[in-house]
Amino acid sequence: MIKDIQAEILRLKKEKDICILAHSYVAHEIIEIADFTGDSYALSVKAKTAPQSTVIMVGVRFMAETVKILSPEKKVILANEDAGCAMADQMDRELISEVKKQYPDYKTVAYINTTASLKTICDVCVTSSSAVKIVKNIPDKNILFIPDCNLGAYVAEQLPDKNFKLLNGGCPVHAAVTAEDVKIARAKHPNALLLVHPECKSEVVKLADYVGSTSGIMDYAKNSDSKEFIIGTELSITEHLQYDCPDKKFYNLTDKLICRNMRLSTLMDVYNAVQGTSGEEIELDGDTIVKARKCIDEMIRLGG
Repeated sequence: MIKDIQAEILRLKKEKDICILAHSYVAHEIIEIADFTGDSYALSVKAKTAPQSTVIMVGVRFMAETVKILSPEKKVILANEDAGCAMADQMDRELISEVKKQYPDYKTVAYINTTASLKTICDVCVTSSSAVKIVKNIPDKNILFIPDCNLGAYVAEQLPDKNFKLLNGGCPVHAAVTAEDVKIARAKHPNALLLVHPECKSEVVKLADYVGSTSGIMDYAKNSDSKEFIIGTELSITEHLQYDCPDKKFYNLTDKLICRNMRLSTLMDVYNAVQGTSGEEIELDGDTIVKARKCIDEMIRLGG
């Protein structure tokens, strides 16, 4: 039974000095046995302060890389070696190096959903929750924002005094949502508030009652006096909120919001990883760690 597998994972991780990090988008039975849950950057920070010598990331590859960048002394395991990120894979170091030559007076701002290799040539990193604050604090007026053009457009709208160059990239899951989807969901649930992620298109963001990161959406729903919500991010968040707030009702904005890569990691992947029979150890060379760390340190400096 699931509870038996969970119990064995809890036993093994304690025995083997393992910390389990689970992104908010993974299955609830994994969330239940994780040491920490949250968005990618929050998990990386937790990993840095955790006393365990080994970290298992239940998420996608760029998240495990970020953990390794911030905690190079720890052994970092990606629970499912095939769990990549469509957004992170869209742009590489070679492509952006060429783009930077065309815009030499622009600061390159990288969404954390990028590879370690790409981060090495970027000026500052951001998360969905910190992007507006960090870009506002950058003294430069010209911003090259990569890779998510929807998040970039959202930030640009909040900061009209800056000049943004956006590339055609982003999260294909969030980008698939349309204003028509919102119309249909609101018709079905007229009393519900609409909470969406800024990776959605501007036509969807403009119709929302709240726009924020995954953690922001969850916190808003938990703390709101309202009792019904339409959730405009990965379907797993609707499920987690149903468990966390049984007195409230949560509805999916659309069934399009399924991240295949996040769904790859199973409880059995975690079980096998703590046993040491599967998963992939993330290894980055020292030069990559040092250079990629610079844009993350700058994020911390500008965003707190």
